[in-house]
Amino acid sequence: MAFAYTPRVSQGIQGAQKRPLNISVVIPVYRGEDTLPTLIAEFASLIAEQRTKAGRAFRVGEVLLVWDRGPGRSDAVIRELAAQHDWVKPIWLSRNFGQHAATLAGMTSSGGDWIVTMDEDGQQDPTYIPDLIDAAYDKGAQLVYGAPSNPPPHSAMRNLGSKTAKRLFTNVLADSEFADFNSYRLVLGEIGRSVAAYTGNGVYLDVALSWVVADVTTCTVVSRQEGRDAENYNYRRLFAHFGRLVISSGTKPLAIVSWLGIFFVLIGGLVSIWVLWQRIFGELTVTGWASTFVALMVIGGAILLSLGVVAQYVGAATNMSLGKPLYVVVRDPAATFDPRASDGPREP
Repeated sequence: MAFAYTPRVSQGIQGAQKRPLNISVVIPVYRGEDTLPTLIAEFASLIAEQRTKAGRAFRVGEVLLVWDRGPGRSDAVIRELAAQHDWVKPIWLSRNFGQHAATLAGMTSSGGDWIVTMDEDGQQDPTYIPDLIDAAYDKGAQLVYGAPSNPPPHSAMRNLGSKTAKRLFTNVLADSEFADFNSYRLVLGEIGRSVAAYTGNGVYLDVALSWVVADVTTCTVVSRQEGRDAENYNYRRLFAHFGRLVISSGTKPLAIVSWLGIFFVLIGGLVSIWVLWQRIFGELTVTGWASTFVALMVIGGAILLSLGVVAQYVGAATNMSLGKPLYVVVRDPAATFDPRASDGPREP
């Protein structure tokens, strides 16, 4: 699958020096009736044009609140906030689809040069958005993760589980650049909307981003205490969350099966030679043991190798079902981070 996204914003980042960067903020809402008013109030100071520490002009142009059909009065609070602020834009989902699907829905509806995603619980501080912008431009990165300098305000067991899951993801399933992935992100607008357009059902958002993002960096932030009890994710849901991370990571787990098949075929062959050698020279006295062992090793290795071959075909089908693109076309990177180097905007 190939996808070339044409930005909806008029001149994209091309006009970054002529106008402030337009930032879209996407917040999936499940149970945010107690935290949203305070969180949205913090954005009031970011709506007007201002500059980052490095002197880059920006403004938050819209905050998209994606209602994911959670319990409580979150929907009523969203309506109240939208009535109070013209830059608050509600997105209504037909049912509960989950945090990542809700985030993708908001990214699809965004129109900013850059997209910030964050949680509803107030743990992530919006005042770090200028620092995320500077990190993107200083490193020439299409994606910036907010990397907390303090431990998350959760139980030790949950923090350990989260750390283990991230190590597995980055060391086995993805690239090391994604070691600090979390829900506080700044992603280039055209990248974010492209990912939202092609990502398949059930795909972990950070897995989809790892498919197409070449340059990733982090920015140090400080996590705050949640503005409510941390009840949204019990351990059952967290395990399901991790399972979706593994399954949606694509073909790497299947490739592991292929390599296991090759490994056991080779080991089986070597061990079989050793067993036959021992049998020929009379050092094995148990009748039938040698032939049984050789048959188990050879047949077992062949089965695993066959499963590995099948896994490659399954992997190809998996990539297509997950929506992994063959390529994504974006504007000239030089035009993104240095508008003076641009040769003009891409025509629709």
